[in-house]
Amino acid sequence: MDASNPGEAPETDETLPPDDPVVAPKARSIRPLVMIWRQALKYPAQVALALVALSITAAATLAIPAYFKVLIDRGFSRGGDIEGINHAVELLFGVVVVLGIGTALRFYFVSWLGERVVADIREKVQENLLRLAPGFYEENSPKEISSRMTSDTTLIEQVVGTTVSVALRNTLMAIGGTAYLFYLVPQLTMWMVLVIPAVVIPITVFGRRLRNVSRTSQDRVADIGAMVTEVLGAMKIVQAFNQESRERARFNAAVEDSFNTARRRIMIRAAMTALVIMVVFGAIVLLLWRGAVGVASGEISGGTIAAVVLTAGLVAGSFGALTEVYGDLLRGAGAASRLAELLHEEPAIAPPARPEALPVPPRGSLSFRNVSFRYPTRLESPALRDFTLEVQPGETVAIVGPSGAGKSTIFQLVERFYDPQAGTIRLDGVPLTSADPAEIRKRIAFVPQEGVLFSANARDNLRYGNWEATDDEIWEAARAANAERFLSELPDGLDTFLGENGTQLSGGQRQRVAIARALLRKAPILLLDEATSALDAESERLVQDALERLMADRTTLVIAHRLATVRAADRIVVMDEGRIVEQGSHGVLASAGGLYARLAELQFGATEAA
Repeated sequence: MDASNPGEAPETDETLPPDDPVVAPKARSIRPLVMIWRQALKYPAQVALALVALSITAAATLAIPAYFKVLIDRGFSRGGDIEGINHAVELLFGVVVVLGIGTALRFYFVSWLGERVVADIREKVQENLLRLAPGFYEENSPKEISSRMTSDTTLIEQVVGTTVSVALRNTLMAIGGTAYLFYLVPQLTMWMVLVIPAVVIPITVFGRRLRNVSRTSQDRVADIGAMVTEVLGAMKIVQAFNQESRERARFNAAVEDSFNTARRRIMIRAAMTALVIMVVFGAIVLLLWRGAVGVASGEISGGTIAAVVLTAGLVAGSFGALTEVYGDLLRGAGAASRLAELLHEEPAIAPPARPEALPVPPRGSLSFRNVSFRYPTRLESPALRDFTLEVQPGETVAIVGPSGAGKSTIFQLVERFYDPQAGTIRLDGVPLTSADPAEIRKRIAFVPQEGVLFSANARDNLRYGNWEATDDEIWEAARAANAERFLSELPDGLDTFLGENGTQLSGGQRQRVAIARALLRKAPILLLDEATSALDAESERLVQDALERLMADRTTLVIAHRLATVRAADRIVVMDEGRIVEQGSHGVLASAGGLYARLAELQFGATEAA
C-alpha cells in the first residue's frame, strides 16, 4: 500500500496472497465485499432474521397483484361474487399488515447488521494500525488513512444497511415476479425472458469501468478529507504567512478533481441505467401489448392482464433498482478493498516466534555495535554509519551534533521503531531483534522535544506513562516536573479537559506534563530529546534539578541542542553524518578544538566555552 500518493489507486495489494478472496487485482468486481459478508456471518441469528424478513416482504409485495386479479375477475364478472370480493379484500389487508411488519423487521435487522459490521471493521482496522511500526506512517499519510476510516466505513455501512437489502429484495421480487408471470402468461413471458442477456451484458461491461472510477472517486474524497485536516490543524501558519488564497485554490482544485471523477462515475451509471431500463421496459410494453390483444380476443381475463401489468411493473422496477444498487455495490467494493489493505498490512517490526526474555531485574545497559541504518523513505542517505556505543547501567550520555547527524535515529532504534540494516543493538545483553518490542518499550521512558498530549483530561495524559498510577503518584511526578502549581490551578484540577493536543496549556506546560508522564513510567532507561527546550529559564532550572536527581538511578540518553544542559553528563558523544566523531567530558571536548569546541564557541563564546 502507498497512500503517500492517494491520487493513484493501487491495482494490486502485495501484502495479501493472490488467492485471497478479499483481494481484487484489478477493479473489476464486487469480490472485496466478501470481507463484509464474512464479518456479517459472525451474527448468524441476525442474518437469518433479516433474510426471513426480506423474503416475507418480497412475497407479500408479489401477493398484491394476485389478489388484485381475484378482485377484478370476481368484481367485474356478471352478477359479481360479493362474498369472494370480501374474502379477497380481507386477505389483501392481511398482506398489507404482513408487509408493514416485515418491512419494519427488515429495516431493524439489516440496519443493526450494518452498524455492527462497520463497528467491527473499524475496530479490527484500528487494532492492526496500532501494530504497525511508525515507519509505516512516514510512507503513508495518517490523514489519508483517517479518511479511509471515516468515509469508506460510511460507504460500507450504507452497503450493508441499505444497498444489500435493496439488492436482495429486488432480486427475490424479480425472480418471483418472473415465475408468477410464467404462471399467468407463459408464452408471453418467454419472450420477455429472452431479453435478460441484453440486460446482463451491459451491466457486466459498464460495471467493470464503474468500479475503477468508483475506487478513484473514493481516493479523491480521501484527498479532500486529508487536506481539510492538514490545513485546519496548521491554521496559524496558514494565516501567519498569508497563504489563505493558495490553500483555497488548492482545495478548490481537489474538489473539482473529485467532482470530475464523480461526474464520470455518474455518466457511466446513467448510461447503464438508461440502457437497462429501455430494454426491460421495452420488453414489458410488448408483453402488455400481447396481453391486451389476448383480452380483446377472450384468451385471458381482465384480472389476469391487471395482474400481469402490476407484476410486470414490479419486475421492471426490480431490474431497474438492481442496475442502480449494483453501482452502489461497486462503490462499496472499492471502499472495502481500501480498508482491506489496512486490515491486512503486516507490521515491519514484529515480535519473533519465540521472543527471548529480558533479564529481571533490569540493569539498563545499552550496546550499539557496528550499526548502520537508512530510513526506508531515504535509502540514498544513511542515517547511521558503522555506529558503535556502549552505555553502562546508570550512565548519563549526552548526544550532540548538528542537525541531521543521526541523534534522533538512535532513539528510534532503541525503541525498536526500526531495525538496522547492519550491526546489532542490545538491551541488557539481549539483541533487540530477538525480544518482544512491547517488552523493550516497557523498560523505556521517552520525553520528546515537543510535548505530545491527547484530547483528554490532565489525569489521563499524565498516567499515560503508567495507567495504574494513583493520584498521589501523579502529583509526586507533577512536583518533580515542576507541573504541580499550574495543574492544581486548572478549573477542575486533574479532571480538566486539556483540549486537542493540550491546546489549553502553554508550550512549556505541555512539556512539563510530558516529563511527568515519563517519570511515572518508572523505567530503567530514560530518553530525553532536549526535554527542557520549551521551558522558560526558571522552569528549566527547576526541572533540570529534578531530572538530575531522577537520572541517578536510570540509564539516560539525552539529545541536546543547547550544550548548557549537558555539561554535567557522564559522557558527551559528538556525532556528525551518522558517525561518532568525539567522546568525552565537556571540559576535555571544549579544549580539543574539534566539532564540539566549535559548537560550544558558537553558543557560549570562546571564553565561556573553554
